This record gives sequence, C-alpha cells and structure tokens, in this order.
Amino acid sequence: MPAEEVAGEFADKPGGPDGRDGKAAGSAGEVHDKRRWGRARVAIALVFCVHGSVTGSFATRIPWIQDHTGVSAGQLGLALAFPALGASVAMPLAGAISHRFGARTALRVLLALWTLALTLPSLAPDLVLLCAALFLYGASSGLSDVVMNAIGVEVENRLAKSIMSGLHGMWSAGALIGSAAGTLAAHVGSDARLHHALAAAVLTAAGLAACQTVPEVRGTRNEEPPPRFALPPKSAVLIGAVGFCAVFAEGASLDWSAVYLRDVLDTSAGLAAASTTAFALTMAVARLVGDRVVDRFGAVRAVRVGGALATAGGAMVVAAPHPAVAMGGFGFIGLGVAVVVPLAFAAAGRAGPNPSQAIAGVATITYTSGLIAPSAIGAVANATSLVVSFGLVTLLACGLMVGAGVLRTGDRRAAPVTTGEPAPAADPTT
Repeated sequence: MPAEEVAGEFADKPGGPDGRDGKAAGSAGEVHDKRRWGRARVAIALVFCVHGSVTGSFATRIPWIQDHTGVSAGQLGLALAFPALGASVAMPLAGAISHRFGARTALRVLLALWTLALTLPSLAPDLVLLCAALFLYGASSGLSDVVMNAIGVEVENRLAKSIMSGLHGMWSAGALIGSAAGTLAAHVGSDARLHHALAAAVLTAAGLAACQTVPEVRGTRNEEPPPRFALPPKSAVLIGAVGFCAVFAEGASLDWSAVYLRDVLDTSAGLAAASTTAFALTMAVARLVGDRVVDRFGAVRAVRVGGALATAGGAMVVAAPHPAVAMGGFGFIGLGVAVVVPLAFAAAGRAGPNPSQAIAGVATITYTSGLIAPSAIGAVANATSLVVSFGLVTLLACGLMVGAGVLRTGDRRAAPVTTGEPAPAADPTT
C-alpha cells in the first residue's frame, strides 16, 4: 500500500510476513483496530461539538450585531440569508479539496477557518460588509460541514454501527453550549467583538486538538479525482429530498413555534420562547439516543416511525385548542425529524462511487431547505394563516414516511481486521 494512501496511526498494519502467530496477531489487531476507530469516534464527535458551538455563539449575539450595524429588521433578515447562500455555493468544492489534501488536513484547515470566521459578523460596520462577512462565514461552515460528515460516515462504516445521529446530537449540544456562553456574555453587556474573538480562539484550539486523531485517508493513485465543482449527483437527489422535508419541518418549528404560540394561541412571550428552547432540547436528546434506535430497527423503519411522529405532531399543532397541545406537537415534530438528516448523510456516503460528492449534494439540498423554510412559512402565513403554514409542514412530514426507503443503501463497510492483509483504501474524503 502506498504510504500516502493512509497516514498516521490509522494506517492499516499487516501481520507478520511469515504468517506465524497469525491468530494471535489477528486478535490483537482486531482489538487495536476497534480502539483506534473508537478514538476516532470521540475525536469526530468533538469536532461536531466545536462546529455547533460556533453557531450557538453567533446566534445569541445577533441583536448586538443588528444594533452595531444599524440595520432594520428587514435588512437583518436579508443578511441572515447569506450564510446559507455561502454554504450552498462552497459545499460542491469540498470533494476536490478533501481529495487533494486528505480528509484530516482538509478538516483541520476548514474547521479553523470556520471557528475564526465567527469574528467576522461582529466586525462589520454596515449592511454590505455584514452580508459579505456572513457569506464567508457560511462558506467556511459548509465546507467543514461536508468534510466532517464524510469522516463521520467513514468512522461509522469502520465501526459497523450507527453513530451519525449521535454526532449530530453532539453538534446540537455544542450549539447549546455556545448559546449558553453567548447568553451569559450578552447578560453582562460584553462587546460581541471581544466575546467572539475569545470564543474563536478557544474553539480554534479545541478544533485543532480534536483533528489530531481523526482518520487521514487518501484515495489510491489511479483513482480519478472528483471535479473541482460538482453539482449534486443523481444518487443524492432522492436522499436529499427526504432531508429537505426534515429540515423544512425543523426550520419552520425553530423559527416559528414561538410566533405560533403567541399569535395563534395568545400565550405570553415567556411561554412562547420556552417552546423554542424545548424544541431544541428535544432535538438534541433525540439525536444523542438515536443511534441505538437505528441499530435496533434500521434506518428505514426509524425514519418511517419518525415521519409518523412528525406528522402527528404537525396535526396536533394545526388543531391545537390549547398551548400545551401545540407544545406537545412541536415536541413530536422534533422527535420525528431528529435522526433524518444524520441518516441522510450516512446513506449518501454509501450511495455511490463518490461519497464526498454525494454528501455535498445532500448538504446543499438540506441547506437550501433551511434557507427557504422560514420565508416560505412567512409567505404562506401572509397569504392565508400560520395554521395553514403548519399544514404544509405536516404534509412534508408525511413525505418522510413515503421516501424513507431511499435510505436503504446497503450495509456499512467494516474494515477487515482479523487477517494480516491491509484494508482497502477508503474514499478520499471519508
């Protein structure tokens, strides 16, 4: 095996050349292999946590950024579309970057760019520069997102058990940590420029440390490199459509649940805000425990049951006579969609010959869903009502039950560890 194909401690180590003590060496090799991929799981989980912490740190200081730039609510809404635009434009480049430099090196650089990009929005003095800063912020987020999910899929394949839901749960946990720190900083009146500079320094150091033990895998010498800019492949479109439905329901619930309780059910501002926090917590907890469900029942069944829960939750929201019923409905939506996006990334990683390209395609589709969901809900509400808007969410939740079968993309690839033969080289970005 060429040295550049697999680097670091994740290089596959064959047994003795003469075959002596083959059984003992194989057994020891299997234990060692499980341990190193177990360490890789911890490392990539920390990467997901760091990535989520940046998002949480930014979100809590949006009011400060609005005041600092002097933009109106409408202008702020325009600016907040630019992270998703930047991510959607940049993500198709991720496969070529990872193929060129290797997964670990690409992740180390891109994750550092993402954590450092946290400082940009608070430095912007006006709307134009804020939009530019948020575009770069989103681009670095999208690139690192694709690479870390591709590595997560490879670790899942090597461990031969579901971990993607838990990884996304760690992202949610990171977002909660970042938002908690940001809330504290806002409470004491800290300047967001100072807050974000300190947060970026801490998160950059944490991210670089975590990247030291993620797998560094390159492709074979005769492997054709992916195009520099690749549109979503056909294998990603149907998988992405399932992810689209889930992200639309998630985005609509996160952004509009508080408004729904306040305007439709006439609740207090405090109770309305609590519904959003409860929804986010539900999502995080469901993702952290979701891997056990997926391993027990399989991806397709988990998504179908999740789709049924989300559909029931949407119906509860639409028909709710009391705030408690609506809050329960939003909770069911969160439970129902929690594992869908992690499973969509995992399915994309096993759907074709270019996993990184497929993952980038699914990520692009889901980011697009997250971009249009809040405005689509608002547009439907303006034309009709918020109740009708969440009727649309309920309809899309039904799509999870219908489309769950596309997540059946074959078994995970477990690395051979019981023989003295080297494992085959993995995809360049996984």
